[in-house]
Amino acid sequence: MSKKRVFISFDYDHDSSLKMLLVGQSKNEDSPFELADWSIKEHIDDNWKAKARSRIKAVDAVCVICGEYTASATGVSAELKIAKEENIPYFLLSGYSDKQCQKPTAASLNDKLYKWTWSNLKLLINGNR
Repeated sequence: MSKKRVFISFDYDHDSSLKMLLVGQSKNEDSPFELADWSIKEHIDDNWKAKARSRIKAVDAVCVICGEYTASATGVSAELKIAKEENIPYFLLSGYSDKQCQKPTAASLNDKLYKWTWSNLKLLINGNR
């Protein structure tokens, strides 16, 4: 079975370490996914949005890593909005078990914030939401 391509959306200023943890998990032998690590650290404008849209359209799912400040991360909300517009499946992953994690402002009210465990992650990648 081929691995799912996953785009990671995260708060670049506060949660880069979480992204690196997910990169590490993607390298596990039994990982059902590979990461499309196309983080764009630029001013959010039409060019940025076009790049993000192109990258998001090329994946099977978007993983939104949520941290303490995700609600104020405009790039995360912009990426989630693009995923929704392009009908790309997405899920919200709680980045910390010991901190209050926030959903991005573009999240729907009924979007669940999932606990980050290896078993959950594999289920979420395979569409179990």
